[in-house]
Amino acid sequence: MLVAVHALDQDDAPVNQEAAALNLDAPEANIRAVKIACEKSYSEGVLEERKLFMELMSGTQAKAQQYFFFAERKAAKIDGLPEGTQARDIKRVGVIGAGTMGGGISMNFLSAGIPVTIVEMGQEALDRGTGVMLRNYEASAKKGKLTAEQVGKAMGLLEPTLDFEALAECDLIIEAVYENMDVKKEVFGRLDKIAKPGAILASNTSYLNINEIAASISRPGDVVGMHFFSPANVMKLLEVVRGDKTAPDVLLTAMQLGKKIRKVPVVAGVCHGFIGNRMLMPRQVEATKLLLEGATPEQVDKVHVAFGMPMGPFQMADLAGVDIGWHRDPNRIENVRDALCAIERWGQKKGAGFYDYDDKRRPTPSPVVQQIIEDFAKKQGVDRREISDEEIVERTLYTMVNEGAKILEEGIAQRASDIDVVWVYGYGWPVYRGGPMFWADTEGLGKIVEGLKRQEARMGSDFSFSKLLLEKAERGEKLTK
Repeated sequence: MLVAVHALDQDDAPVNQEAAALNLDAPEANIRAVKIACEKSYSEGVLEERKLFMELMSGTQAKAQQYFFFAERKAAKIDGLPEGTQARDIKRVGVIGAGTMGGGISMNFLSAGIPVTIVEMGQEALDRGTGVMLRNYEASAKKGKLTAEQVGKAMGLLEPTLDFEALAECDLIIEAVYENMDVKKEVFGRLDKIAKPGAILASNTSYLNINEIAASISRPGDVVGMHFFSPANVMKLLEVVRGDKTAPDVLLTAMQLGKKIRKVPVVAGVCHGFIGNRMLMPRQVEATKLLLEGATPEQVDKVHVAFGMPMGPFQMADLAGVDIGWHRDPNRIENVRDALCAIERWGQKKGAGFYDYDDKRRPTPSPVVQQIIEDFAKKQGVDRREISDEEIVERTLYTMVNEGAKILEEGIAQRASDIDVVWVYGYGWPVYRGGPMFWADTEGLGKIVEGLKRQEARMGSDFSFSKLLLEKAERGEKLTK
């Protein structure tokens, strides 16, 4: 069957296949081709089949996936790298923290045959972390992805320890500790004293300022951000954050190591949230405001899943943990999220978040949450109304495009296609839409701007237009080149 060659081949992209199937053109064309083969003669059938194939080949989804193929490869190129720059030799990696992130990060290097020294503060935490790593490897072996010998070899390269000084022999040290600037600076201060000359000091921070961390020690040139996505041993994206003082060979080493451990590394500049999480923020802000104005969590999430995302904003919050970044004061309730956290609705891990969950983690709408939302709306004087799906798209997806354009303006991303790589591999943006920047170009920047202007008053002071987006829309240009 000719049409079958156009079926999804992005097996590694974190795409919800059920959601993708709702919008993919190729599977439906395959079915139509089979039907034609059963109902028409061979001579008629091959002509019909060729027509279907040509429609797919020239369609937007084919163009999006072809674009993304080259976007992924462009992401490996580092702008402004001095000619002749050589990567540093990395023979052993140190990881600080054996929790979910630290363990997952370590597994990447172990699987690539690179020895890892992993450090924890207490024996119980260390044993728990290494135990999870072993179980993850054994689970892969049961699925036939690894042999018992490969599992043994990987775990044999791991050196668990409570001795911070053991990191002195490492060529690259990655901290995966609590997301707090003071804690990060304390860790880097200790590393500054014991790490050997030339060792690369990396932070797995999701949001924090790499320049501030680097300025707190005597060797800022050795500091780089290496932002892994959870689960770190599975997700392919690696944001490599280039600080103002990051040495060229440090940046090159981090990017090359990313490829060696089978990640897709993308260079990002320093700002709050870098590329991916910075674009996530306006989406979350508007999604939460939409709840107060009349939408429900399930309506907002349904729009995103229908678009092709693996899950919506509130499903994602429940999966990651509603309490992540919460101030931990149950008496300080300033928004819906605070109210949920105060009654320990922390997401799937607690069986309750924005949704209620059964013992199989299946979600159902929560009357408790709905009451909390309505109470907050009343308290803030918000007149609740019917919210259209179109408004949800304009306020949660169009705003991401606008933020992406700001990221380009500021030079945080090297190119628009890098932003698309981040969102496909880090957040499950449907690859057949090419990424948010490519999708915006496909929709037409004029349409994006028009939709944002329609919602500008409702979004209030939280929103401001990207100058680049406005200029390109006015000139009829595209964000991607």
